[in-house]
Amino acid sequence: MRALRGATTIDVDSVEQIEERMIALLAELFDRNDIAHDDLISIIFTATSDINSEFPAAAARRFGLGDVPLLCAQELDIHGGTPLCLRVLIHLTTQRRRGELHHIYLEGAKGLRDDLPE
Repeated sequence: MRALRGATTIDVDSVEQIEERMIALLAELFDRNDIAHDDLISIIFTATSDINSEFPAAAARRFGLGDVPLLCAQELDIHGGTPLCLRVLIHLTTQRRRGELHHIYLEGAKGLRDDLPE
């Protein structure tokens, strides 16, 4: 079992933008890490306090993950934190070693974890 991280930002708090950006993030995570649906154990999503128009998990269900345990939570409201940010933590089974996983940060979240290999 491994955990895979990712994040993205939205420009405006809307259902359409949350869905578009979250699906783009999930697609990139799945593609870069060769994730199969049956590899998934669970997914935790967080959103900053300035996002309230949609649950990130709703976009994941539209992406085809409705049978995967999904949980949403609010990110800590820290001064200087990245605004309008959606984060994801995917728990999965994989034979890959930790260093072989590709954590994905898109849009305004690209600088959040520049210490991780691409």
